[in-house]
Amino acid sequence: MKSWLLAAGAINAALAVAAGAFGAHGLRDRLEKPMLDVFETGARYHLIHALGMVLCAVIAASGNSGARTAGWILLAGIVLFSGSLYVLALTKAPVGPITPLGGLAFLVGWIWLAVSALRG
Repeated sequence: MKSWLLAAGAINAALAVAAGAFGAHGLRDRLEKPMLDVFETGARYHLIHALGMVLCAVIAASGNSGARTAGWILLAGIVLFSGSLYVLALTKAPVGPITPLGGLAFLVGWIWLAVSALRG
């Protein structure tokens, strides 16, 4: 059975590893320490939540449609949270409320998964 969520989670995990490597090796001498830390935070949360997406896809394969929804919410969090941190670190562009909205999406995604698990 084809799983777009599983594929998106796996692709995001690969992108997070690439971002982490880029931060550690390609940006070390180009960014000031505080901005390098911001980039690394984005990569860390990116990887954690990509794995969360994979978990949601596996649970959804057992018939829990709420897990699928939770996984897509985690993807929104990756785009908003990690994406805004990448932009901030690389351009110093003010990303304003975008980062906290991504964090909120992470929280909602995990809570959605918990509620879905309890509902069966």
